Amino acid sequence: MQIETSEFLAAIKQIGAEKDLSDERVFEVVETALAAAYRKEYIEGDAHIICEFDKEKLKANYFQVFRVVEEVENSDYEKTFEEAKKINKKTQIGDEVKIALDHKSEFGRIAAQTAKQVILQKIREIEKEEAYTAFKDKAGKVVMGRVQKIDNRNVIVDLGKIISVLIPAEQNPTEDYSIGRRLKVFIKSVELTPKGPAILISRADPNLIKALFRTEVPEISAGIVKIKDIVREAGFRTKMSVEATEDGIDPVGSCVGQRGTRVQTILNEIGGEEKIDIILWDKDIKTYIANALSPAKIERIEIDKKKKHAEVLVNPDELSLAIGREGRNVRLASKLCQYEIDVYAAENGKKIAKEDRSRSKMKKQTETEDSKKNQEMAPETDGKNEEKIKNKE
Repeated sequence: MQIETSEFLAAIKQIGAEKDLSDERVFEVVETALAAAYRKEYIEGDAHIICEFDKEKLKANYFQVFRVVEEVENSDYEKTFEEAKKINKKTQIGDEVKIALDHKSEFGRIAAQTAKQVILQKIREIEKEEAYTAFKDKAGKVVMGRVQKIDNRNVIVDLGKIISVLIPAEQNPTEDYSIGRRLKVFIKSVELTPKGPAILISRADPNLIKALFRTEVPEISAGIVKIKDIVREAGFRTKMSVEATEDGIDPVGSCVGQRGTRVQTILNEIGGEEKIDIILWDKDIKTYIANALSPAKIERIEIDKKKKHAEVLVNPDELSLAIGREGRNVRLASKLCQYEIDVYAAENGKKIAKEDRSRSKMKKQTETEDSKKNQEMAPETDGKNEEKIKNKE
């Protein structure tokens, strides 16, 4: 089997076009493949062979490369300083010198097969490198993807030049990831591994919400409005605090948009079921906590700055609102303000009941108290009366 160099180049360029590789990368593949084929066909033993392709003449020039050393240990790869000086007078110890080899344009079947394997391997390596290069600067950003398939609980997402996996821990539990759906994902990290770039994507990370607001709200991208803190329980609720960096700007209103259009766009992107609380950041921790517990109205807040603990008093009618469903409102407020928050119902400024974030525990506590009251109110009976009651039944 014989392959003309020009035909070989045409085949490689076609592969490059199919793989969306630049001409420069295509010629790298060509040179590497031809060098491997030349070594296989025409060189006995081991040697470092390189190919330098003349793009204008479509001619491959081959060289054997040697490293310049003081004492030769492997003659296939090394030359002494004296030998190297005969090849290149300017050479120094540690340099490389190359000796031109006879031009060849025909390769046998085995050499051609070797070249093919090198081509495929080199292209895979280039694809991995280019995919990593394309995504390494996108860590911390949002990109568009398309759901390719569902594998058990993993969602396979096509990001363009690379396929990534949306693992269960990074999924929004209230979303339906149907095949073919286009969705935005947050890139948490990009790493280059032996198997190629590993990209961790998320639909549950609070930074997804942050990035979406940055895209949707011009005041945020311009730096006029700043997102101070953000916490999230994906699919259920997000709390985000904002402040204005210039006078006369309403940071909350800027994020909400006219008639809620801006925040609604973001809600539509993340599934529509999640609630987003946009609150005003304040350097005064009491005010900040009160804002964070919105929409509940606060009666009084007592702060222990050393322990980072806050006791919040609310009207009994506001207790369930302050706690939120499954304790989510007070829990997210605590994370947002980085304070442990206990909420109490109060009347006339005095505590009468404390919130319990599990709610079920509160219910059990109430049932226990009611049971004790019933026992205390029940009439005492002796054994005879109890026996009569049983017989009557």
